[in-house]
Amino acid sequence: MEEQGVRLDKWLWAARLFKTRAIATDAIKGGKVKINDAAVKPSREVKEGEVIQVQIEQLHKVVQVKTVIKNRVSAKQVPEVYTDLTPKEEYERIEFMHAYKSEYRDRGAGRPTKKERRLIEKMKDDL
Repeated sequence: MEEQGVRLDKWLWAARLFKTRAIATDAIKGGKVKINDAAVKPSREVKEGEVIQVQIEQLHKVVQVKTVIKNRVSAKQVPEVYTDLTPKEEYERIEFMHAYKSEYRDRGAGRPTKKERRLIEKMKDDL
């Protein structure tokens, strides 16, 4: 499982942080991935113990490399590959955003009134 010198884009894909290697490469080129607070290139080699900051949509994920891998692992093996250092508050923020992003109304409640609609818009703007 342990390898020497694996490209960052390949490691991010193998560690299941991105669905494809191309998406990982685009994220790195777009400045959404940093190692030790520094912007990097997709070809940079990953080393054990490095802290990687990844922005996946609105989630700012922070991981520490445990094992340098070249091949994609199963979801069960992910905890062996990296340690998730993302604060719990970040996950709570994302969960809160998803909960209030959808506009759920009880069946039969009808359309929102003008006052309710303004309140909904205000809540969306605050997120």
